[in-house]
Parts: sequence; C-alpha cells; structure tokens
Amino acid sequence: MKAPTYTPEFVERGYNNRAAVPDHQQFFARWAAASEEARSRYRHRLDLRYGPGPLETLDLFLPESTPKGTFVFIHGGYWRALDKRDHSFVAGPFVEQGLAVAVINYDLCPAVSVTHIVDACRRGLAWVVREGPAHGANAGNVVIGGHSAGGHLTAMMFCTDWRAHGLDGAPFVGGVTLSGVHDLTPLVQFSFNSDLKLDLTETAQMSPVNFTPTTDAPLLIACGSDETSEFLRQSDLLWEAWPQVRRPASAPMFIPDTHHFSVVLDYARPDSALTQATLGLLR
Repeated sequence: MKAPTYTPEFVERGYNNRAAVPDHQQFFARWAAASEEARSRYRHRLDLRYGPGPLETLDLFLPESTPKGTFVFIHGGYWRALDKRDHSFVAGPFVEQGLAVAVINYDLCPAVSVTHIVDACRRGLAWVVREGPAHGANAGNVVIGGHSAGGHLTAMMFCTDWRAHGLDGAPFVGGVTLSGVHDLTPLVQFSFNSDLKLDLTETAQMSPVNFTPTTDAPLLIACGSDETSEFLRQSDLLWEAWPQVRRPASAPMFIPDTHHFSVVLDYARPDSALTQATLGLLR
C-alpha cells in the first residue's frame, strides 16, 4: 500500500481522534460509568504489581468458577493518557463466559518512552503467565488485545523474542489489535509528539510492520468503519504485512457505524462481532 505524502496538517487530520470526534468526552463518560459498574459487579483484584514502574500494575477480574482462559487487555490513549481504570468495562462479557480478564496499566509519555512502554507490556504479559495463576488467572489459554495505542502494543507482543524474556515461546494463543497504529513514522509530525518524543530511529524500531511475527498465533485486525482514513490504512497496512497471522483471512474487520471512541465499547456487549471474534481466538 502506497503511503500518502505527509505534512503536519495531514497527520493532524489523520491521527487527532479527539478533534475528529468532537463529542469524545461523552464516550469517556460512558467508559467510566460502564467500568464502575463492572468493578461493582465482578470479583476483582486491583493494582497487582507486575513491574517496577509507578504505574506497572494490572487489574484482574475473575469468574466465579475456575477460569477457562484469560483475556489480557491493554488500554489506549496515545501512550500518554488514560488508565486501566477507564477500561474495566471490557471484563464483563468475558467473565460471564468463564474467563479471567487482566487490564494492564503502564507508565506514560513523556515520563517514559514508547520503547519503555513496549517493554513494560512484555513484563505485564510475562507476569500474567508466571504469577497470574496464584491470583486466579489461567496461564495456558491467553488472548491479548488492545485498543489504539494498546493495539500497537499488542502487535509488538507478536514480534517479541519471548526466549529473551525467559519463556519458551509466545505466552498467548491469539491477539486483537483494535484501531492500532502499526507504522509510527507519521507520528514524528504529530502535535502529540511533544509528549511522545519519537524520532525516525525509534519509530522504525517500534513499528510492527517492520518486523516478522515470532509466533503463528492468529491476530484479529479490527477498526471502526467511521475512523479516519489513516486509522483505516493502518489496519490495512498490518493486514497486508502479516499474512501468516492475520484474521479475518479476507480483510480487516471494519466494524460498522463505529468511530475511534465508540468501537471499543463493543467489548461491553457480549453479542458484538468483536467480542465473539475475540472469544473465538481462545482454545
């Protein structure tokens, strides 16, 4: 796929989702309300520490019975905003199906770099499989997913040498990148780069499309149909680059009538195509 000609103005239109969705605060409020309800309804263990960073903790939601698997979710916010607490709502449909759900937090830019955040998520995922069972998680049937920056971080887990982290192979059986950024090059010209501090060297090292997956676990590539042209292109880009793992097989899943902030709310619906496709990745 041919990349467009980037100017700061083009990048701002393509990547500033808050500007593209003027009522985005309404969706943040819906996330918060649904997350508060999930914390009041489901068994949970909050702020379990997986690493040394101030925000390197996770929240674990548990079914009443022994879990059949674990869904690990990484939140978005352009690596610079938001929190796991904003995303507890993803737990409900999976806990109802007898799964544990771990929602990972991480330190944010500009206090740390994107590279640091990628390593933190690797620590978090390794913790889930090593220490999670002691807290009620299932380490043998893990699906990892994330939204926006979390989609990028999920894809980076697919091109990780897990042996360097003391594991025999990838600690998951499938993954989901929802509205992910898979080529970070345009972000050098983005206004948010005042916090991200990306240069062309780091974007090359942190762009999943520049690597080959180190696992054959299936990866669901999804995006809201009403997102900006650049987010649609970013999903197509990874789908074309990674034929060995991509799901669906024919094209990315473009979820009808959803934009960048509404699409993730499909994880609050047990009957949504996104939830059902994610459940389908579990063994």
